[in-house]
Amino acid sequence: MTVLSKILYGSMHVKSYDWVEPTVLASNQQVRLAKLHADDVLTAPCPTTVLYPQSGGNLHSFTSVASCAVLDVLAPPYAEDAGRICTYFNDYPFSSFSSGRAKTFDSPDNYAWIEAINSPVYINMRPGMYTGPTVQDRLS
Repeated sequence: MTVLSKILYGSMHVKSYDWVEPTVLASNQQVRLAKLHADDVLTAPCPTTVLYPQSGGNLHSFTSVASCAVLDVLAPPYAEDAGRICTYFNDYPFSSFSSGRAKTFDSPDNYAWIEAINSPVYINMRPGMYTGPTVQDRLS
């Protein structure tokens, strides 16, 4: 899934990760290792961000710093039957868990352990389908 995000107004903290490949799991825990891609506060107006399925911080979280709105365009959209599910997560510092392979990573501040969680009750999203003109792909 590719994600385009645009802050419409206000500012928010954006934190994003990409999975470490091959998969690294913590010993005796349900957490997986990810590499930090971005940890920034963005304020409108700012450029649109693009997250790709395997890179660019596809595991991401938004936290409001001031009143804000973000337009998040997902292509293709979430579809559980097609394996594109919306998953929520907690992130933990690298030092929180251990793994046999994890010792080989330099700069531990650039890594975090990701744990899938149930949907938070405080989420406020408004899903919708694009009903505008057909978007033409101009890639050659």
